[in-house]
Amino acid sequence: MTATPLAAGAVPAGAASDAFSDATYKKITWRLIPFLGLLWLLAWIDRINVGYVKLTMLQDLQWSEAVYGLGAGIFFLGYFFFEVPSNMLLQKIGARKTLMRITIGWGITCVAMMFVTTPAMFYFLRFLMGAFEAGFQPGVILYLTYWYPSHRRASAFGMFVAAGALSGVVGGPLAGTIMNNLNGVNGWTGWQWVFLIEGIPSVLAGIATFFYLTNRPGEAKWLTDEEKKLVQADLARDEQALGHREHSVLKSLRDSRLWLLILIYFCIVAANATLNFYGPSVVRELGFTNPVVIGWIMSGAFLCGAVGQVLIGRRADRQKELRWNCSLAVILGAAGLLCAGLFLGQSAALVIASLVVAVVGTSMAIPVFWQMPNRFLTGAAAAVGVATINSLANLAGFGAPFLLGSIKTATGLLSPGLFVIAAVEICAAILILKFIPKGNAAGKA
Repeated sequence: MTATPLAAGAVPAGAASDAFSDATYKKITWRLIPFLGLLWLLAWIDRINVGYVKLTMLQDLQWSEAVYGLGAGIFFLGYFFFEVPSNMLLQKIGARKTLMRITIGWGITCVAMMFVTTPAMFYFLRFLMGAFEAGFQPGVILYLTYWYPSHRRASAFGMFVAAGALSGVVGGPLAGTIMNNLNGVNGWTGWQWVFLIEGIPSVLAGIATFFYLTNRPGEAKWLTDEEKKLVQADLARDEQALGHREHSVLKSLRDSRLWLLILIYFCIVAANATLNFYGPSVVRELGFTNPVVIGWIMSGAFLCGAVGQVLIGRRADRQKELRWNCSLAVILGAAGLLCAGLFLGQSAALVIASLVVAVVGTSMAIPVFWQMPNRFLTGAAAAVGVATINSLANLAGFGAPFLLGSIKTATGLLSPGLFVIAAVEICAAILILKFIPKGNAAGKA
């Protein structure tokens, strides 16, 4: 039997429709996610490289742990002030120009970090890096809603955020190798070379963003007319199935569900920031002094976290369930932090294993969590709501490193700080299980 060709603009029906749909979204995924993931990988490398350079930078500049903790965390104050405006701008000018601006800005700032000599310079540039990067993650969250219906987003977002975890896989060994091999070259220290070498690729990637990304499916020359129509029809059905969702920015900001999600994500970010900015310090407490070795140990943990993010994204989409997938991941992360603090000073193997568990659990919670806001927000409200959640919750990224640095300076110990952050993270699971209802309808998560 000869197959009947599709009419122009038609979408295949029946059994063939599923295969056509899967092929279309696979095509979109291969086009968008690797590139977005690369940008996110570079962002995270530039964001967390201070966690590795501090192994020598503090001694060279004669700074305390408290100075480092404040500088590491002040990055998130930049997030706080500029994230909502960035996402509103994305709605107006599109993802391509917005992500280009963001990526070039943080890359230049990373390079400038090599010239810091005083705490004030350190604080200013870390704040500036946060201000530039603000809007990237919530911008991508919003951007993916233009391309995927809700039941396909967790998988796509899981692959995207896995790049953040992979930054530890790449960033740790890379920073350690640069510090060991280039220290003293051209009269610069190893940590100065880290900022230079890791900042330049971001600038180049930002330029490439303008030419590579497409703002909306309707503008995609790499999709056929049939594929464009399929995506648009799926998004329309998804919008109808989710029922009424808030479009008004002001009304969404008065919605108690938005503030509940801010509180939940605050607890998750506190743990994530702790692991990224103080994970290398915990490993050094075990007696490892070579930056390359420390980098490889942390890279193993973050590789496991990246795998976990991809797997839980697929699981959440398959089960169409967010509540338990997110809360169990959070519990796992909190347990890992608690055990790392308990075993510190007793068993290096158990501390490393606990760090792996903490990274995996905390990393897995992130892609599932970010599917919750879009259950009741859309349009401009989604742009502002997602950015508001991320900007306010990321204040935990300021508070957690500062807290750990202050506790370490005052007591000489990291364990008390790890215990506090574990307690904060477990609060996220309690809030999810107690206040997030089951189901996917509007008004539910």
